[in-house]
This record gives sequence, C-alpha cells and structure tokens, in this order.
Amino acid sequence: MKTSIAHSTLLAITAVALFACANPATAQQPAHIPNIDMTPVKPESVGFSTERLDALHALIQTEVDQKQLAGAITILARHGKIVDYHLYGNRDAAAGTPITKDTIFRCYSMTKPLTGAAMMILYEQGKWLPQDPISKYIPEFANLKVFNGTDTDGKIILADPEHAPLMRELMTHTAGFTYGGDKNLADKMYGELKINQTKTLQEMIDQLAQAPLVYQPGKGWVYSLSMDIQGYIVEKLSGQTLPDFMHDHIFAPLGMKDAGFYVPADKRTRFSPNYFYNPQAGGLKEAATQNGVPQDYSEQPTKPSGGGGLVASAEDYYRFAQMLGNGGQLDGVRILSPATVKLMTSNHLPASLLTGEWGIGQHIMRPGFGYGYDGAVIIDPADANLPDGKGTYFWDGAAGTWFWVDPTNDVVFVGMIQRMTSPDNHNLLYRTHAAVYGALVDPAK
Repeated sequence: MKTSIAHSTLLAITAVALFACANPATAQQPAHIPNIDMTPVKPESVGFSTERLDALHALIQTEVDQKQLAGAITILARHGKIVDYHLYGNRDAAAGTPITKDTIFRCYSMTKPLTGAAMMILYEQGKWLPQDPISKYIPEFANLKVFNGTDTDGKIILADPEHAPLMRELMTHTAGFTYGGDKNLADKMYGELKINQTKTLQEMIDQLAQAPLVYQPGKGWVYSLSMDIQGYIVEKLSGQTLPDFMHDHIFAPLGMKDAGFYVPADKRTRFSPNYFYNPQAGGLKEAATQNGVPQDYSEQPTKPSGGGGLVASAEDYYRFAQMLGNGGQLDGVRILSPATVKLMTSNHLPASLLTGEWGIGQHIMRPGFGYGYDGAVIIDPADANLPDGKGTYFWDGAAGTWFWVDPTNDVVFVGMIQRMTSPDNHNLLYRTHAAVYGALVDPAK
C-alpha cells in the first residue's frame, strides 16, 4: 500500500513538472503581481511643489483646449511614489468619450526599450555578448556590403565593411541599417526590396540581407530597423515568439495586464483612436493607417515589431519604467540586475558621433546627449542643455507617447497621447521635462 501511494505521488509530481515544462508561461508566473500604490502622495513629501506642478497641467491642458490633442495621461513618480497622476480630455474626440486610466495606447517606438530589456534578459543568460558579430546569430548577414556612393553612371558602389557589424552597434543604431527612404540609393533599396512590407520576421531578415548598410559600422548613427532585428534575435535565442517572450519575462511578472502586440476583442472599447493634426480640416483627424499600413491591432501580428508594435496602458508602461528606475525590480519581482540596467541605460556612443550631425527629429546626438541600448541617455545635462539628472534614459513614440527615467533625481515620468509624429509632439516632450524639473524645488528630499 505504501509503495502504491509513493508511486502515485511520484507520478503526480512528474505530471506537474512536465506540464510546467510544456507551458513556459505557466511555469514562469511570478509568486505575486507587484502591488504598486498608484495613489498620489503629497508632492512636497518628495521635494515637488504642488503649486508649480500646475504648470505641467496647464501645458498639456492647453494642447487639449486648442484641439492639438484629444486627450492625455501623465504619471510622475519620485522615490517610487506617485507624485502626480493626471487625465486630460477625451479618449475619442468625435464621441466625446473621456479618457480613462485603463485607456490602451499605441506605443510605437516606445516599444524599443522593452525590446532592449528582452535582449538584456538574454544577455544575463549568456546568450549573446556586445562584441559578437550580428552574423553569429543571423548567418544571413555574413556577407553584408556597405554603400560607398555612386559611379559616374549613377550606379551604386558597394564596399566591404571595415569590420562585421556588432551586437553593441545593433543595440545603438550604429550598425549601418536604416528604415529606408530617399536619402541615397541604399535607402531606396529598402523600398525596392519591400522590406517594410514583409509579412514575417524571417522574410524581413532575408530581404535585409540583400540590402547594403548605409554607412560603415560604428561610423554613423541612423534611426533604423535595428530593434526589429533584435526582435528576431529574441525569437531565435529564446525559442519563443517575441510577444510570448515579453509576456512571460516582462508583462506578466510586472503586472502589465494590458500590454501586448494586439488588442483583444474584450478590450477594444478601451483602445484609443489615433490622430494626426490637419489644420486644413480644422484640427484632429483620425489616422487609420501608419505609412499606408492598416493599424487596427485586432489580432496577434505575423511580424511582431520590436521597434514599434507594443500597445499598453499608461500604468503598464509606468510599471516597466519604474522597474528600470528601481535598478531592475518592482516590488520584489526582479527582471534585471542593477548592473545590467546600468549597462543598458549608459551611453555607448563615442565622442566622434556626438557632434550634432546625427539624430532623429529633435533628438540630436551631441555633447552631453548620447544613446544607450535602445534608448537615449543624458550624459551631461549642462552640455545637453537639459534640466534632467545625469544618466536620464528616455525615448518616445510616433504617436507622441514619451517617458523618462532619471536615476540621479529618482524621477520616473510617463506621458501618453495619440497623435502621429509632428514637431509639436517632440516639443511637448521637452517642454514637460522643463515643467517637471521646474516643480522639483527640493531635490535633496
């Protein structure tokens, strides 16, 4: 009888273990979801002025009142405590539906830092090193050439790379890739090869392998498909899809309950419309496409974009940003080590690229302003002419979402809007930096 019971117990334990192995999402669930108190504390308790924070509110409310924005959400925290949590305007401008805390936003390029975090999780597992050639993980890139101008007949000249593009260059937009465009024939080849129209990550890689790098690796900084390539590497190194890997290793552990790469049917009513500003049409107009591609997010994509595919609520993204601000953990749930967060959020550009020659929009690589892994870094606030603390890590998205993590002042900020890229969006980002630090009157607290 004892032998039979012991045997049955062993079988049960084995079955549970096998089930866990077959279901990694189940096996990797955290012991608890981080319990984050989103109730604002008195700003003065952490060095902010309640009165001076009104400048932040007025700045964004004016954008809404002038119909530059339909609505917005901002979250400001210090020392891990919510200082200010503000909602402005409407989620749906046409219907007049007020914005709510559980509104879901397109993050676009604010996906990039999460892809960077996914890569750093694999880095901690020993799966890759910054000095490795990219072709170690993507053999299709073993014979990449470099654009070297045109001949007298206007035909493209190709050269061998001075060195194989490296993983650290992939992580910093310095490997030689681009998003495509009309700057030169190498840019135009992205359009000819229809790289941005590919249906899977493997198709994207196969097409990219036929295109030249637009500059010698390490000799330039061009905003690019580098983070989409990283998404492919995450899939190869982990054996999971990018959405599944992020769910199991970032979203679920941090309690990012609405984060993902599509919006399920039961959440569609909370999904904000997207807008662009059309003065000829009298203001905001709903944007149904991005670069001509429908953007309904109704199902899991066949080509999940590590560079721009994320959707999330403001609180979802705050949980991720606060994890970085806490050195890799949130309420006892650790995603990365402090050393790894430091590596990810430190500048990795040489002084030769910090000349003002390279950048995207108003993000210009210059003295004091560099780039880490998948996000910008303020190296020296005075040189960069910015009020943030040294080491501030940040980025934004095409629909105007923005965030930053300031380790010097222990400040985390997340702003969510849905208006496609324009100078106003980037300008709003930097104006909110000014308003927030204008309200930090006692940084020693």
